[in-house]
Amino acid sequence: MGELVEEVDDQDRVLRVVERGEAIRSGWLHRVATTVCRRPDGRILVHQRPQTVSRFPGQYNWLVGGAVDVGESYEDAAARELAEELGVTASPQFVFKYLCRGAISPYWLGLHEAVITEEIVVDPSEIAWHEWLTPQEFLDARQRWSFVEDGVDALRRYLQFLGVVRG
Repeated sequence: MGELVEEVDDQDRVLRVVERGEAIRSGWLHRVATTVCRRPDGRILVHQRPQTVSRFPGQYNWLVGGAVDVGESYEDAAARELAEELGVTASPQFVFKYLCRGAISPYWLGLHEAVITEEIVVDPSEIAWHEWLTPQEFLDARQRWSFVEDGVDALRRYLQFLGVVRG
């Protein structure tokens, strides 16, 4: 059996435990936790997904994350994903969540922020390339590079939340 997740309803209430692949194939709502990683100087982590992955191969993203495990909180999932993908111990701070229609399946997306001060050691099965970009370099890259569609939607919502752009 594959990775287990909680199927949730449109209010983010748990309905049952299901296999994540089946949730995606069937369009069942589940939970995903993501984190915006920053350096103390404000640089933002941007990374490229490997060409060999099944979801969004070769595309860029500014969020680190993955599915929330059964019985796990968004915050705990975000911290676990940072440890798995970047090899760091951090306490991501919850920012907001929203019902993401998703490029491949709908899900609840919990967005967090974390300031990363230690050196990262990326998991090459998840991250092919990474760089810490200034906010301006990040916005410039967003115009030139192919970013994961769900991350682009999250960026728009994040900038609205920060009051940088209006709806």
